[in-house]
Amino acid sequence: MTSAIICAINILTRPLKGKWTEVLLAALRANWAHLLEQLQRESNFEVVKRLREEVKATADWFCVDTDDATWAFVQECLLLLLTLSRHLSDELERFQQDQSCLAPKSRTPEMAPPLAPDILSITQQKTIGAALQFVVCLGLCPYLTPGVGVPLGRRSAFGAMVEKLVHVGPVSGMARRLLTTTKVLLELAELSSLATLVFTRYLGDIIAAICQLGYIGVGRVGDGAEECQTCKETLKTLLGKVYQPIVIKELLILQGGAKQSSSGCSCRAPAWLRRLCGQLLSERLMQPSGVQAVIRAILEGGTGGESDWRKCDAVAKILIACPQQSASADAYFRHICPQILELLHFKDKLTSRQFQLVATRAVIFMVQERSSFAEKYLLSPLLAALHHCECDSQTAVEESELTQCVEDVYKVCMVENTPSASLLRALEEVLPVIFTLFCFTKKNVSHLRAPCQEILLWYLTHAEMSAALSMLRQLSGLQRGKNQVAANFHFTAGSEGGARLSCRESCSDEDDEMYERLSGDQWRVECLMHLLAELKDCDLPGDFFLDLLQELTSWAVADEETKDEEEVDMSAMTLLEVEQQLMGRAEKQAQRLALLHVLATMVESLQHAHLLRKTTQVVDFMMSLLQRACAGLDLTAGLNAGSAAESQTLRMGMGLVSALLSEPQDYLSMSKLLPPLEILSQQHPDVIIQELASNLRAVIATHGAYRPDSSSEAISVTDAPPPRNHKTAVKNVVKGEANDSHKPAQSHERLTASSGGSGISPGCEGQISGSSDSCPPSKPISDWLIEACDPDVPTRAYALRVLTQMVQHRKPEAIQAQEKILTLFLESLEHVDSFVYLSAIQGLAALADSYPDKILERLLKDFQHGPSLLSSNKERSVETRLKVGEVLMRTSRAMGELAPHLGRPLVGIFLRESRDPDQSIRASSLSNLGEICQRLDYSLGSLAQEISSCLTSLIKTEKEAEVRRAAVHVIASLLRGLGDKSTQVLSDVLLDLYRALKWVVNSDLDEVSVLHAHLALEELDDIMRRFIFPEQKLEKKIVVLP
Repeated sequence: MTSAIICAINILTRPLKGKWTEVLLAALRANWAHLLEQLQRESNFEVVKRLREEVKATADWFCVDTDDATWAFVQECLLLLLTLSRHLSDELERFQQDQSCLAPKSRTPEMAPPLAPDILSITQQKTIGAALQFVVCLGLCPYLTPGVGVPLGRRSAFGAMVEKLVHVGPVSGMARRLLTTTKVLLELAELSSLATLVFTRYLGDIIAAICQLGYIGVGRVGDGAEECQTCKETLKTLLGKVYQPIVIKELLILQGGAKQSSSGCSCRAPAWLRRLCGQLLSERLMQPSGVQAVIRAILEGGTGGESDWRKCDAVAKILIACPQQSASADAYFRHICPQILELLHFKDKLTSRQFQLVATRAVIFMVQERSSFAEKYLLSPLLAALHHCECDSQTAVEESELTQCVEDVYKVCMVENTPSASLLRALEEVLPVIFTLFCFTKKNVSHLRAPCQEILLWYLTHAEMSAALSMLRQLSGLQRGKNQVAANFHFTAGSEGGARLSCRESCSDEDDEMYERLSGDQWRVECLMHLLAELKDCDLPGDFFLDLLQELTSWAVADEETKDEEEVDMSAMTLLEVEQQLMGRAEKQAQRLALLHVLATMVESLQHAHLLRKTTQVVDFMMSLLQRACAGLDLTAGLNAGSAAESQTLRMGMGLVSALLSEPQDYLSMSKLLPPLEILSQQHPDVIIQELASNLRAVIATHGAYRPDSSSEAISVTDAPPPRNHKTAVKNVVKGEANDSHKPAQSHERLTASSGGSGISPGCEGQISGSSDSCPPSKPISDWLIEACDPDVPTRAYALRVLTQMVQHRKPEAIQAQEKILTLFLESLEHVDSFVYLSAIQGLAALADSYPDKILERLLKDFQHGPSLLSSNKERSVETRLKVGEVLMRTSRAMGELAPHLGRPLVGIFLRESRDPDQSIRASSLSNLGEICQRLDYSLGSLAQEISSCLTSLIKTEKEAEVRRAAVHVIASLLRGLGDKSTQVLSDVLLDLYRALKWVVNSDLDEVSVLHAHLALEELDDIMRRFIFPEQKLEKKIVVLP
């Protein structure tokens, strides 16, 4: 029966041959007449005819005498569709009754479920879809008011032709036809199988028709008001029943109307429709999960490109715009903000990125434009878990809450590049808690470490300089701050790799409590230095360093002014006054010790080029040094025990200023040095310093016009070697300044040794084992550069070795052509002949030894990503990387005592490249890791956990025997290099390394790996024997009495 009805629909809607523009109306009439003929003549359609007549009898809208061929065709389509719908409904009802009567036991698990009668085949769906298309195009869209819905002419060429064919009569008649079509379509949609066909393609048209019928009317008839009210209720029911993102998308299209046509006429949606759609959209937004529905409607199906980013910004701006229909802005944001925060917690990979981007942009826009509501409904809930960790809270915070809070803050911070003051102010309140959490994660393996570090760095780089310096003082313990973690609470490890705030156990021993507090303060300072080391392109570390030095200078001046007050007679004071004065002195002394400790840690942990990046910072540093020297001139009439060390530091400072003046400088910024230089030139007891200060003052005052020769001569008589440039001088002075501040009573010889930088003499600095010490032939460097490109291998190799000697002897021409020599060595590194590329390896090692800061960074980049030269052969990238690894190994061997300072970046790269897809690179990385680690000494302690985890996992999971051998060799190198220090440096991982070696001996099938493991175990055995049974020294001391 269903097939017969659909066959009748097919007869009515089948296409005819010919051009549509000529035969469309004739085709409609012909198909209609053919259908009526088939219904009268064919016996197969008797039941269809009967059902059609029953539906026709109940259809009060059916008009028999219409002269409009298109409307007659639409009526016939509606009759057949209603006939099909009612037949399927009756069949489905009988089917459900039959299924309920069947016994469940009669159906086995292997049996397929029976097919419902309303299931349509693809061909049947296509036929019904064609009928629906005729109904909408001929019976619905032509009767919509201009601007309501999308015109047929904008959809297809067929739609443009249909617009011309439909006869438009009186308004009341057209509205009645629109009402009829809409009612029938909604009746068809009551059956689920037909609702899919209706709503998937024509939902927007149906909504447009209901809006027009409900808010304009259906004509001048008695029941017009009732019909309008019914349409409004129908619209409300329909919008609540359909998937909300689809509804929102259709309403947005309906609200926008059609674009301006090419002829210039505008079809913009009428004002009443725009207001209605705005109201309906606001209602959708205010519903539960309304924010998600709006985002899905606009962004669903996005590709993540630039247009999607702009859409996310547009959606965020829509969300923070309070609609006119809302009762109040407070009520709107109170309802919307929790939904915005929920968007940050989506786990679905397909939608989480867009949802989180919309949420973060909405938070940022709201903080900028609606700061009061943002602080109340967004920032406070966002930072609630961190606020619970503060002093005024006495409740524990679970791991899930803390993790979610940190991740949400991280997402917001990483999107915003120009933060507002409200966001920075809100983050400033919880930053001490985040820093405490970061310090805890630095001691453990936690996934919260990276987010905490990025949040801290983001604040320090975006906050104003004064606020950032104040925060650094607070984090380092130099300034008392608020919002600290409660004293009786601390962070503990969570079960899922995070952290939780729990109650601290009371400590009965005061010494243990004091040690725990001091070690905690020390660890916080070290963690702060780690953060400052990450601020490579920022002036904040240098400004903080200068700020601390300025405070140190102010203390020296204050000491001179208050030296008489310290001799106060305490006999005339009360006990309370005496106690207060003593407590005040102790507090000041503790604060000064803390300041000196932070300064010393900064000098030891941060590179001099990182502390003083700009010339203005170097000038400010020298200003602080000279002011402190001037303040110390009047402390004593003669030289005290620390005057020699202070004079040595001051001489090196003079050398720094001289090095600055040897290059083109801004003399205006250096003019601030004139007053302290004048005081030193007149009052300092050291004649050399007087002469230096006088000459430097003359050069600065004349802007370089006057340059006395005695300036360089005076510098050369100091004990420290003359600096090659102002950067080397900065390093020497900074280290000497730290030693002078931290240990003022040390001897002059010890200060000279510690302030000399790397401890390598100028004549021997940069030499590498195996290189020739003879001076290169006297020939212009340009000739050697040309010969280094000669196709003849011996000539080229000899030129490379001569250039290497020039680099080792620090020839001025070699220093000027440093970039050319580096490029030449890197190009020669790819040569196939070993005589050439070994010479290039030796030359690169010499360059890295002479200029480690710059050359090591380039070599590490090439080792990690392959050769960076444009002329490089990408097919031989692995071979070139292995040669660079050889250069890094030689450089590691030549580092000596500078390994703890220069070796940390190498360790990170070698650990990362131990996961390279190529086994040769993995083995080379591990080999280099062993070379550098055995020279790191005590500085290896903070990296021991990561190195141990890497080695043990490679030993147990690596398939390539070559890589396993290298991993075992690293352990052997560690033990051999550290020696008896292994029990201290590797105390936390020594047991893991021992078990890994035993696992190799017992389980590994590679004989070489087993041999390396035996050697490492023997080394470990010797270390533990010396540790457990120390050597007994039998000594007899003979003392000769006077």
